Amino acid sequence: MHMQFTEADLAFRDEVREFLATELPDDVRERWVNGSLIFPDRDDAVRWQKILHKKGWIAPNWPAEHGGPGWTTSQKFIFECETAEAGAPPVIPLGLRMVGPVIMRYGTDEQKAQFLPRILATDDYWCQGYSEPGSGSDLASLKTRAVADGDDYIINGSKIWTTHAHFADWMFALVRTSTEGKPQQGISFVLIPMDTPGIEVRPLITLGGHHEVNQVFLTDVRVPQANRVGEENDGWTVAKYLLEFERGGSFYTGRINVNLGRLRKLAAEAGCLDDPAFQKRLAELEVEAQAVSVSELRMLSALTTGQNPGASASIIKLRGSEATQKATEMTMEAAGLYALPFEQLEQVVGGGNEPGVSTPDEASSAGRYYGFRAATIFGGSSEVQRNILAKVSLGL
Repeated sequence: MHMQFTEADLAFRDEVREFLATELPDDVRERWVNGSLIFPDRDDAVRWQKILHKKGWIAPNWPAEHGGPGWTTSQKFIFECETAEAGAPPVIPLGLRMVGPVIMRYGTDEQKAQFLPRILATDDYWCQGYSEPGSGSDLASLKTRAVADGDDYIINGSKIWTTHAHFADWMFALVRTSTEGKPQQGISFVLIPMDTPGIEVRPLITLGGHHEVNQVFLTDVRVPQANRVGEENDGWTVAKYLLEFERGGSFYTGRINVNLGRLRKLAAEAGCLDDPAFQKRLAELEVEAQAVSVSELRMLSALTTGQNPGASASIIKLRGSEATQKATEMTMEAAGLYALPFEQLEQVVGGGNEPGVSTPDEASSAGRYYGFRAATIFGGSSEVQRNILAKVSLGL
């Protein structure tokens, strides 16, 4: 994508590059660049986010009154692209890009004072309790129940695909507080301390061999009603607001560009660029990446003026996740046999330093491919995004 940056923008870009060159820990960068995780490990994420917080750059989309840097739209775009291309791990979005904006919008003054500074400083680590067995894309069918008991709720149920629940200090969760009326009515948005008695976290190992997601069981978990965000039974409104930030806050441009860089490198080494059909597919993917960049700039402009992402979040989530998947698919194709995990590859072509053993980038291709299979599901499947766009944007 060609952009006409101002001199001030270019000076800011140089400042970001210098900061990344001097402050991004080499070991954190290496683990992220050569790994295949969707989210960085907690220790690396917290370490990097505290460096960003010290600089004042941890929350580009937060308003200045809550600790945001007050950047322009172009500065936010530059920062996201430069950090991705420098190999910096992305910030964990659950606190900074998801529950943080919700608390700003719907939280009480007490909740803002309690949670926002700790989210900003990465002193609290969050997970999301939305999906349940049998209630994924159809969140309105969730069954985890919260029953009022004095000033508390007693919560029973389970949540699944809960990213980093085994690391989290807090969960923001949707729970059913009423069975009256439509399914969307009777849902509340509650903040739950993960050290509360009655919470059990069981790991779910992904196809890539990683422990990133979990199933969480809640048995007679007692939570103060003061931890509810928004009105009781109005959690659906809060949840939809959060999903706009989840879907439109991932900033796919940098992620796609990094995956495109890996793809071009491996494709050149493997001779795939000599194939006209492969070249055509690569060109089409690059056009898709540019379209996502333009959409993100529109969304960032709206955020700068205080608007929420709206339907543009669904466009970015839909096209960004699908373009990222295509990049990982084509990388697997270019790597061929050498995309196998290293242990499997040793059995096929031998180990040690013998010719033919995959590079770290090739060997991690499979993990990235498997990991990004979920990109068109989490945050709302592609089918859900198309339904939203048909209803909201096209009026169908």
